[in-house]
Amino acid sequence: MISEKVLIVEENNKRREYLTRFLSKHAFDIELSSSFSEAINRLQKQQEFTLIVAGLTPISSHNLKILHNIKKVNPQLSLIILFESKSPELAISLINQGLVDHIADPDNLPSIYSAIKNEINKKDLIRENESYLQSLKKISSDRTDNIRKALELENIYNTTIENLMTALDLRDVETLGHSKTVAKYSEVLAEIAGIKNKTTLENIRRGALLHDIGKIAIPDSILLKPSELSAGEWEKIRLHPALGFGLIKEIKLLKEAGNIILYHHERFDGTGYPKGLKKEEIPLEARIFAVSDTLDAITSHRPYRKENSFKKAKEEITKNSKSQFDPDVVEYFCSLNLDKWEKIRFETTKFLPSFDVLQEMRKEMSH
Repeated sequence: MISEKVLIVEENNKRREYLTRFLSKHAFDIELSSSFSEAINRLQKQQEFTLIVAGLTPISSHNLKILHNIKKVNPQLSLIILFESKSPELAISLINQGLVDHIADPDNLPSIYSAIKNEINKKDLIRENESYLQSLKKISSDRTDNIRKALELENIYNTTIENLMTALDLRDVETLGHSKTVAKYSEVLAEIAGIKNKTTLENIRRGALLHDIGKIAIPDSILLKPSELSAGEWEKIRLHPALGFGLIKEIKLLKEAGNIILYHHERFDGTGYPKGLKKEEIPLEARIFAVSDTLDAITSHRPYRKENSFKKAKEEITKNSKSQFDPDVVEYFCSLNLDKWEKIRFETTKFLPSFDVLQEMRKEMSH
């Protein structure tokens, strides 16, 4: 607590002496002045006073003018005026005008002590409040800076994930863009299914982007084999969900992303892999992804066939409702017009090279 210096202004010698003795006994830091004019001069030379206790008997226009000048010189200065309360309306008027902070009877020592303590406490509170506001400003500034840094890291993180999956897609150029397209489908379908939480939607998008991350561990001789895979090779391919889940645990993705990576080959009827889950045992985000993945697969160009229409994709997805797909998710998919799904695909893949260019890329990569 800061010590407040109190200036006592009292023309009556006797009153000034007993007031000084009383206040000094209670550990106030006191200086004395015998007149208002002297007090003004001292205030102009010294700025360390924060509190004035002044006797005003009688109250005159001259003294009122002096009060006004005192407040003008130092508006933070507290004024406690001592005078006999024969005119309460005048006292109230002085307080309302902001010329004084307290008025006390000059012979009521407890009242004077209380007024001084109240002013000192008020100043302490003002200082604490200013310190608190400064701390808040710093916290706000730090928080803004931290949010900015977090957003930068988030952008770097998302870019890294997208680049990682683009690199994986490039291993099989015929499916280039698949991860990004199916990620957008999954995000839109999740919103239709009633998922509104932005963090959950972002985790679904990330999980869809990374759904095939486990294929990093599958040799090119199997992944890019042009002929039919052997039973042993299929077993290795079927390991990629578990391999991918093991990889993403190290980058601390949340459960929705992990669920898509681990369970994206489960089927609603329980005949999928790796765990043979069925119906609601399969996490909703993985059931959503299954429809999105099939939509992209059917409407994308493959070396062994041309791309099919979105109408054909809808027919195929509807036909496999309750077997491969969750019927509720199929309904969510069907609730959005096919031209909207086509537009999503166009917006996601419009900057990708044509299939002929991709074929050339594959030839170059094989040499």
